[in-house]
Amino acid sequence: MKLGFASSSVLFLVLSVMTPPTLAQDPAGDDTQELEALEVTGSRIKKTGTEGQTPVMSLSRDQLEATGISSIGDILQRLSVAGSSLNTKFNSAGNFGFPADSGGVGSGSTTISLRNLGAKRVLVLVDGLRWVNESSASGVSGAVDLNTIPFSAVERVEILTDGASSLYGSDAIAGVVNIITRKTQDGAELRAYGGDHRTGDGATTAGSLTLGGSQGRTRFFFDLDYFDQDSISSDETEQSRFPVPGTGVAFGSSAIPHTRSVFVEPSDNLHGGLCSFTTDTNADDVPDAPPVVCNIAGNGTAAGPSFTPAFPAGFHPFDGGVAGDRFNFARYNLLLTPSERSAIFMNVSHEVLDDVSLYLKGLYQGRESVNQAAPEPIFIGPGAGTGGLADTISVDVTNPFNPFGYTLDAGSNLIFAARRPLEGGPRVFTQNVATRYVSGGLQGGFGVGTRHWLWDANLISSVNRAEQTVEGTYNIAHIAQALGPVANCTAPCVPLNFFGGPGTITPAMLAYIGFRELDRSEQKLNAYTGNMSGPIMPLPAGPLEFAVGIEHRKLGASYSPDSVVTAGETNGVPSQATAGSYAVDEAYVELSVPILAGMAAARSLDLSLASRISDYSTFGRETNSKFGVRWEATEDWVARATFAEGFRAPSVGELFGSPARFDATITDPCNLLPNTDPNFTNCQNLGVANPTAFEQANTQISVRTGGNRELEPETADSFTAGLVYSPSWAENQAWANRLDFELTFYKHEIEDAIQAPDAQTQLNRCVESGDPASSFCTGITRGSSGDINAFNNTLRNLGTIDTQGYDVGVDWAGPALGTGRVGADWQLTYVDKYTATSSDTGLEEPRMVGVEVTDSGIPRVRSSLRMSWAMSVVDLGWTVRYLSRLTETCDQDRIDLGVCSDPGSGTNELEAVFYNDIRAAFRLPAIRATLAAGINNVLDQDPPVCVTCSLNGHDASNYDLPGQFGYLEARVGF
Repeated sequence: MKLGFASSSVLFLVLSVMTPPTLAQDPAGDDTQELEALEVTGSRIKKTGTEGQTPVMSLSRDQLEATGISSIGDILQRLSVAGSSLNTKFNSAGNFGFPADSGGVGSGSTTISLRNLGAKRVLVLVDGLRWVNESSASGVSGAVDLNTIPFSAVERVEILTDGASSLYGSDAIAGVVNIITRKTQDGAELRAYGGDHRTGDGATTAGSLTLGGSQGRTRFFFDLDYFDQDSISSDETEQSRFPVPGTGVAFGSSAIPHTRSVFVEPSDNLHGGLCSFTTDTNADDVPDAPPVVCNIAGNGTAAGPSFTPAFPAGFHPFDGGVAGDRFNFARYNLLLTPSERSAIFMNVSHEVLDDVSLYLKGLYQGRESVNQAAPEPIFIGPGAGTGGLADTISVDVTNPFNPFGYTLDAGSNLIFAARRPLEGGPRVFTQNVATRYVSGGLQGGFGVGTRHWLWDANLISSVNRAEQTVEGTYNIAHIAQALGPVANCTAPCVPLNFFGGPGTITPAMLAYIGFRELDRSEQKLNAYTGNMSGPIMPLPAGPLEFAVGIEHRKLGASYSPDSVVTAGETNGVPSQATAGSYAVDEAYVELSVPILAGMAAARSLDLSLASRISDYSTFGRETNSKFGVRWEATEDWVARATFAEGFRAPSVGELFGSPARFDATITDPCNLLPNTDPNFTNCQNLGVANPTAFEQANTQISVRTGGNRELEPETADSFTAGLVYSPSWAENQAWANRLDFELTFYKHEIEDAIQAPDAQTQLNRCVESGDPASSFCTGITRGSSGDINAFNNTLRNLGTIDTQGYDVGVDWAGPALGTGRVGADWQLTYVDKYTATSSDTGLEEPRMVGVEVTDSGIPRVRSSLRMSWAMSVVDLGWTVRYLSRLTETCDQDRIDLGVCSDPGSGTNELEAVFYNDIRAAFRLPAIRATLAAGINNVLDQDPPVCVTCSLNGHDASNYDLPGQFGYLEARVGF
C-alpha cells in the first residue's frame, strides 16, 4: 500500500511523539493484565476500564434473547435511536422499481438507520472490522444486511450514536453498530425456537447448535444456525383484502382484468353515449371540432378463450371510484415475506507466543427469500408513460381480438390501454443469496520501558452474491408483435387477446409473451488493517495514551439484469447493468490526554483527539477530525461532549449505477382541475390542454433513476453533549441497589447530502411554477395527451440535512424481592428537528419530524421501557414500546371520501401506539436447560391506517404487523 504525503506525515508526527528519549526493557512488567484490555466502540485505545467520552449503548446477549426475536436486525430496529429502515415486512420487489441510489429494493434484507439518517450513513462492524454490503440481485446497495449475521453467533452489540469518521472512516456519519461475536463457551448448547402470529401464518422456526471451549493455548467457537420465516398474505387483513376508504390502496390500479382503453374515436364512428366529448384547442387557442374520447372498460365474464366483447355493447365508461372498476392489487401482496437462512460460523484463536495470538474467523450463509406482487399489468400507448417500447405499441385492426374495427394507433388515436392478465398469476421474486466472510490476523503486545503497547494486524476477504428469479413477468417486445398486424405474427408468435377479460389469455399466449427473468448481483470487500495503542508518557493526571493505524480497502460491486431486461424488452421495470469499484488508503491517530485528576471538583478531566486521512481512487483525499472531553466532577456526576467531522463517500451504486426506472405512486396536480383553480393556467402552460377533463392515466408515474459519477462526498458536523448521574445515595438502599440517569443532546448537520428530490414534491413545485423552463420542471415532460412521459429523478448532491434531539435513559437495579431482584431500563429518544433543504432552491423536502411520507415517518418520540424480575430459577419481563403520532397529507379525493381525520387542513393522523411484550424464562440448572415463552404485542395493537402508504395500508418500517406473536424457546447445554 502506498500512503499519500499527508497520511505519511501524520504517521511520522505520531511516531515522533510516541518515541521517548530513552528506552529501557522491563521484563518484570505484568503483560498478562495489559493484554486483557478492551477496545470499546468509539475509541481505538484499549483500556481495562470503559470509555465515557462518547454515547455508547450496549446490548448483552441476555438482553438480546429477552426480546423473543431471533433476528439481530429486527431487534436493533426497535431501539429508540433507530429510524425507518428496510426489513422483511417490506414486500417491495415488483412494486416500486429501482430507487435513485441504484441500491435496488433489498428484498429479504434488514438494515439499520440511526438518527433517521438512513442505513447508508451507519457503519456496521463485526468485532471492530467492516462487514460486506448486501446483495439482493436488484441493484448495488450501500448498506449492510444484518440478516447475514446469525443470531446465535452474537455475544453483544454496541451502538455508538455519534459521528465517528475520524476513527472508522466513511459511512459513520450517524453512528456505528459494532456486533461482537462469541469467542468461546463452556461445551455445547442446542437451541430451538418456534413462534407464530395470531393469523396462523408467518410461523418462525429457528435453531442453533453451538460448541466452544479451550484446549491449551487455543480457544474456539463453532455455530450452526438455522432460521425459517413463513409468509403472511396481505389478504389476511381487512385493510388490504378490500379497497377500504382511507387506506393507501383505496383507489387501486387502473390496470384491470377487463382492460381499460382510452382513445379518440374516429369522426365517422362516434358513440357519444358511451364516450365523452372534450374540447380541444390548437396553438392559436381556436376551438377545433370537439373529439370524442373513449375511456372505457370491458363488461361481464369471458365466454371462452376466444371471447372478445362487442363494441360498444360490451363496454361501459370506466369508473375510477372506490367501488368502481379499479383493481385492488394489495390482496396479492405479502405482509411478511418468507425467508430461510442457514449459516455456519467459526471463531478460533491460538496463542502462538506469550504475547502474540493468531485468530481466524469465518462465516458462510445461504438465504432464500421471496417477494410477491399482483399479476403484472400491461400498459401500452403514450399515456403509459414508461419512456420505453410500451409507449409506442399499437393494436392493429387485423388483430383477431381487436373489437373496435380500426387500429388503435399509438402515434395518433390511442392514448392509453391497460390490462392485468390474471391468467399469468402473481409475480414471484425469489432471491438466493450466499455470503462468505473470512478474516484473520495477529494481535499481541510488547513492552517499551514501563509501557506496554498493544497491536493487531487483520485481513478481510468477503463476498455477497445473489440471484433473483422472477416468474409472472412479460416480454413487451413479444406483446407488441402479438398485438400488431397478424401477418407479422408468425410462429412462435401467438396473437394476444388484450380485450377479452379474465380467462381469455390462453396458455399458448402466455407462453409467448412470458419469460423467466434471472438477475444477479455481487458485492466484494477486501481490506487489511493495522493498529497500535498504548501509553506514551506519564502526566500528572495519568498516562498520555495513543492509538494509530492504517487501513486499505477495496470495494467492488456489480448488478447484471436478465438480457431481456437490458434489451429494454421487459414489460416490468427496465434497468441496465452496473459495475464499478474503488480503493481507499487511510491512516488515523487518536490521543487520550488526561488533564486533571483527584481534585475537589474534578475527579478526572480527560480530552480525546482523533484525526483520519482518507485517500480515495474516485475523488481524492478527505481529512476528518474529532474532539471529545469527559469531566467526572464527583463520584456521582459525569459530563461529556464531542465534536466530530464526518463524511460518506458515494457508494459504487451511487457513482456507477446505470439508468433505471422507479414507478412512483404520484398524484398529478393537474388532474380534473376546475377552471378556478390557481394551477389551471399553469397546467395548460405545461402541456395539459384541458385540465378540467384531464386525468392522469396511470397512477404510477415512471421516473428515471440512476447513479451520477460527478457526485462528491457527503460531509458532516456532529455534536453531542451529555450528563450521566449515578447517585451514591441510591446505592444499596431498601428501594434500589443502583440508579443511573443519562441525558444526551445530539446534532448532525450534513452538507452535500446524496439523494434524489422527492418526486411528488418536485412535480407539485413544477406545476406551481407553471414554467416548463423552471428548475423544478427540469427533466419532466408531457406527451400530447398531457400525461407525463419523462421524469428525471437521478441522484445529486441535493443539499443539507439538519437533525437534532435528545436521548434519555434511566436504569434502575432494584432491591432483592423475595428470592430475586427487580429492575427497569427506560430509553427514550426525542427528535426535536429534522429538515432536508435543497441547495438549488432553498426549499425543504417533505420529510420532517412527525410526518409520514413515502412509506416512512419520523416519530417525535420513540420509547422503550423494560421491567424485569429475576428470581432463582425464573425470569419475568415486560416491555412497553411507544411511538408518537404521525401526520400525512390527504389529497382531495380522500378528503371528498371523508377518510381524513382533519379535512380542513388536508391531513390524516396516524395515532400514537403502545406495544406490550411479555416473557417468562425458566432455568433448570440440573440439566443446564432454559425454557422460555412470550407474547409480543400481547394487547393486540394494530398499526394505524396510512392513507398514503403504497402497499398494505400501513407503514412497515415503523410499526409491528397486526396481531399478536407468541413464541416458545428451549436451550440445553451438554
